[in-house]
Amino acid sequence: MSGNSIRDTFFEECEELLEALVEGLSQMEQAPDDMEVVNAVFRSVHSIKGGAGAFALDRLVSFAHSFETVMDKVRDRDLAVDEKLMSLFHRAGDHLSDLVESARDETHLDDEAESGLIGELDSYLGDEAAAEEFSFDAVTLDFDGPAIELPSEDDSSAMRVFDIRFEPSRALYENGHEPLLILDALADLGELTVEADISRIPVFDAFDPADAFLSWHMRLASSEPETTLHEVFEFVEGLCDLDISVTTGPEEGPLTAPLDPEPSTGTEEPIAEIEAAEPQDEDPPYEGPPRERRKEPRGPKPTLRVDLDRVDRLINTVGELIINQAMISQRIEELDLPTVAHLTNELEAYKLLARDIQEGVMAIRAQPVKPLFQRMSRIVREASDATGKKAKMVTVGDSTEVDKTVIERLADPLTHMVRNAVDHGLEKPDGRDSAGKDPVGTIRLSASHRSGSVFIEISDDGAGLNRERILAKAIEKGLVPPDVELSDPEIDNLLFLPGFSTAGEVSALSGRGVGMDVVKNAVHALGGRVSITSTPGKGTTFAIVLPLTLAVMDGFVISVADQTMVIPISSILETIRPNPRDIHVVGTDSQVVSVRGSYVPIVDVADNLGLSRHDDTAGAGILLLVSTELQGLTALRVTAIHDQRQVVIKSLESNYAAIRGVSAATILGDGKIALILDPEELINLAHASGNDPFAQHSRMELRHG
Repeated sequence: MSGNSIRDTFFEECEELLEALVEGLSQMEQAPDDMEVVNAVFRSVHSIKGGAGAFALDRLVSFAHSFETVMDKVRDRDLAVDEKLMSLFHRAGDHLSDLVESARDETHLDDEAESGLIGELDSYLGDEAAAEEFSFDAVTLDFDGPAIELPSEDDSSAMRVFDIRFEPSRALYENGHEPLLILDALADLGELTVEADISRIPVFDAFDPADAFLSWHMRLASSEPETTLHEVFEFVEGLCDLDISVTTGPEEGPLTAPLDPEPSTGTEEPIAEIEAAEPQDEDPPYEGPPRERRKEPRGPKPTLRVDLDRVDRLINTVGELIINQAMISQRIEELDLPTVAHLTNELEAYKLLARDIQEGVMAIRAQPVKPLFQRMSRIVREASDATGKKAKMVTVGDSTEVDKTVIERLADPLTHMVRNAVDHGLEKPDGRDSAGKDPVGTIRLSASHRSGSVFIEISDDGAGLNRERILAKAIEKGLVPPDVELSDPEIDNLLFLPGFSTAGEVSALSGRGVGMDVVKNAVHALGGRVSITSTPGKGTTFAIVLPLTLAVMDGFVISVADQTMVIPISSILETIRPNPRDIHVVGTDSQVVSVRGSYVPIVDVADNLGLSRHDDTAGAGILLLVSTELQGLTALRVTAIHDQRQVVIKSLESNYAAIRGVSAATILGDGKIALILDPEELINLAHASGNDPFAQHSRMELRHG
């Protein structure tokens, strides 16, 4: 493996360690006395430091050393965890992440912020930090007087006795580790006594040479700190059960009581001492526990790191397979063959197999949103510090899996929304006190799968949207007429207009004219939609609905004029074959349709795309009812609906160019290319055109209101 490959692997492992660090710090807030959690946090920092040292990343090593030294004092119970220390640990974890990123990308970080953090960490060490920084070798001076004999370094009074129980799992051997090397490393640290537990070795017929049956009980007399022992086992973490306890001084005698020479009844766990074991003339009458009752091996599941480009190529190939399957089906239908049951069955089996392969490949790209949600915890802390507010983040459903590309492209809009939730959503602590709320506000981030889509919600328990202020600001900016009458949802959706902001002054977080339109555009680019619900005094919730993947989608195959196109099913609320008496003309030639007592503007897709009809179908067709953030309900007129199917998405921008009103393209079963429509953009096109059905619709609503 090349040096660059090893370095890349180190940074990939750092991502996992940093995730474990963030999760561990969150758990420490809930259970600061849980030493298992504290040890997990310590090991994450220590592992990053050890790997960074191998690549001479001195700055990263130095900061991680300061961090782990304070953590070590917490492990030794010399330092109590309080709110101030936890805040420091969180900030130190954030900076450690920045240092890893800086080392990976070879960029420069601000030295001032780092020196301030190191100073805060060192303040918890007191004289230890100074001793470590200014340590020097002792110098012997010759004074007149009697010689004083100093205790030697090997003096047993300076030693401690460690009781170690080490039980490897099957995964430890599968990863190429050798327990004997670990025992040798421990023996180098002091006086080691080892006993092997052979109680789990089964009878010969049930013996699996690849499994793990042996465990060891050791006692080590050493002057080394406990941290050094953990370093010995560092590379087998998660691949074994390990327990290390410390006594104050060396102890005499065997580790366990002498074994009963009589055959075991099967309820005891005999332990054989390695040094005292003598070869036996014949096997003892030992019966191990039944194979099926042995404990399952513990440890992480085996994983395989694969270059993302390879996965993308596989996904593209599977997409071509789906298209090929559709083409074969189309060709067989065109042959008009007599009904042959076995041919139909084989074709259906091919279709199902292709779908299974596709779903399996998509699952490879799927990743839990947990790392993304963990990143938002830092955003909440930074926004709280910047605004002088107190906030905590609660996550729900962070194991929900989403396509990796969706996660990457969702990071920026989610960051913006979380900052807004703290900056605009939450009140100041004194304001929350007067309202009878907890001074610490809550930002809730949740993810779930529903009906083939991913739902992500960002909510706060703040004061809710100030709709009067939002409407006044929109009127002031000329975004809506002064005499407009809007419903609460329509006022809420004004937040998505370009450049809209209610901030009174420019700050580090808001007031620069970059608002929720950025979020809306990013979500729409992912094929999703975003909505708002708000209750005065209770808070606001932003809901994002996204496709599970950007590679395939379910859609309606439709006709627009004489062209075959596809429209995403997820954007359609219902289909309508309108009665002529329900359609009304407003203005010059704009139309609305009456749907259950409400008037919905009609957008003719063919007209908007500049397609000419060869027959007189301008007033006919089928209406697709869709919902948009800015315009509410809208009816898209198409010529006909032919089929519902899953299609493979092909990018237009990378293969041709961006087309307004069209999001992508696909290849149908007959080999023809079909454009995939973007309903939101089609409606925006109609709104921006001179023939605006929405303005006519608003005037009609006012007349009939």
